[in-house]
Amino acid sequence: MILEGILAVLLSPVCLLLITLGVIVGIIFGSIPGLSATMAVVLFLPMSFGMEPINGISLLIGLYIGGISGGLISAILLKIPGTPSSIATVFDGGPMAEKGEAGKALGVGILYSFIGGIISVIALIFISPSLADFALKFTPVEYFSIAIFSLTIIASLSGDSMINGLISGLFGILMAMIGIAPIDGYMRFTFGIHQLTSGFDILTVLIGLFAVSDIIRFSHQKAAGQKGQVTEYKIKGFGVSFKEFKEQFWNMIRSSLIGLGVGILPGVGGSTSSILAYSATKNASKYPEKFGTGIIDGIIASEASNNATTGGALIPLLTLGIPGNTVTAMLLGGLLIHGISPGPLIFKNNGVVMYAIFTALIVANIAMLIFEYAGLKYFVKLMDIPKNILFPIIMVLCAVGAFGGNSRVFDVWSIFIFGVVGYLFIKANISSTPFIIGFILGPIAEVNLRRALMASDGSLIPFLTRPISALFLIGAVVSVALVFKKKLKEKDRAVPDAV
Repeated sequence: MILEGILAVLLSPVCLLLITLGVIVGIIFGSIPGLSATMAVVLFLPMSFGMEPINGISLLIGLYIGGISGGLISAILLKIPGTPSSIATVFDGGPMAEKGEAGKALGVGILYSFIGGIISVIALIFISPSLADFALKFTPVEYFSIAIFSLTIIASLSGDSMINGLISGLFGILMAMIGIAPIDGYMRFTFGIHQLTSGFDILTVLIGLFAVSDIIRFSHQKAAGQKGQVTEYKIKGFGVSFKEFKEQFWNMIRSSLIGLGVGILPGVGGSTSSILAYSATKNASKYPEKFGTGIIDGIIASEASNNATTGGALIPLLTLGIPGNTVTAMLLGGLLIHGISPGPLIFKNNGVVMYAIFTALIVANIAMLIFEYAGLKYFVKLMDIPKNILFPIIMVLCAVGAFGGNSRVFDVWSIFIFGVVGYLFIKANISSTPFIIGFILGPIAEVNLRRALMASDGSLIPFLTRPISALFLIGAVVSVALVFKKKLKEKDRAVPDAV
């Protein structure tokens, strides 16, 4: 059965061609701001209905892998996350590109995207049932505690000013609360504007804060025809020396495990895993002050984790029938259409298909590595285009991407609104990173808090008595305490010895 499933992919030219097509299209969708892996899978899902089950699912998997990894291209070259999963890649990828190291940044991102993806596939193959059983122990109580623990990242990513970071994070949570409230459906902060009923889409927020704000900032500069910093393409291998690979080994493993763990938890997503991994790497680093200035540590953390999330999200999908994110929800539809019912008996009832899926995931990650590496020199050429030509093109793509998500003109206006917000943040020296963290994690914390309180009749005791929940809450307190301790030490060092 195992061999049959593997050969069904490897010896089928049609299947290999579909995986390759899916990866290439996914990379394109992932690299264009506003488009996403979800959109790619949605568009190609009807095409898969008429195919053989293995061929159809392999196409969707190629789109999934390519779409998640493709986001690093625009994140590094344009400082715009192509997908929400690539948010943390911007933090160090953008500065590296500005310093003339776009090729190295892209090579590192591609290599560790592949490694993170392969690690997640290995976990999916060998330990998926056990991991899925562990994930079942998580109730809304645990999800809330995890969200609170994750929100403490704001403290470590606030930059020089803790107050500015908290303002940014709270503003992000406030923006996320606009629209229909979870559970009771109460309308909040819409001010009679019906377009705000469904709130702001995460992609429009990302495009506005990272892309439009940068274009507005550039419009105030004099050198309208200024070129980027990269004028030639030079890179050896993937840009990582053997010494650097050894130094980054534990960063790679830690980030991949974080991505895998977050992927298993339904509804959390790659954006959360990349930020968590980035924060964990920064906190564990001997030189945290260099993060955000352009070092490979941050890129490795982000890309290893968000690609490890792909396999992690498939674990609850295949073993329990629970999609881990929006893309796997689409994949669930594809499986059901082909008569494949995910669940504990899937290995017994559809063993061949399962091992074909595992093989397709490995092939898709290899294809992603090959095609992204082959396109490196062409990606870097984007930096040579004069910005007064490049930025209008980017603006058009951003507007198209914003409209394409929900087919709403309001989303196009939203990117300009958040572009202005991002520009004001830059002028006020306020980091936009805590805003994004608050916007993503705020709703997760709120909905699970309300569910937990409903289940416990308003009692807070379960948050402290359930071991996993208590562990994460204690971790949140310790995390904040360590950041404050670190800030106080930095303040003491800054005080002159002589008065």
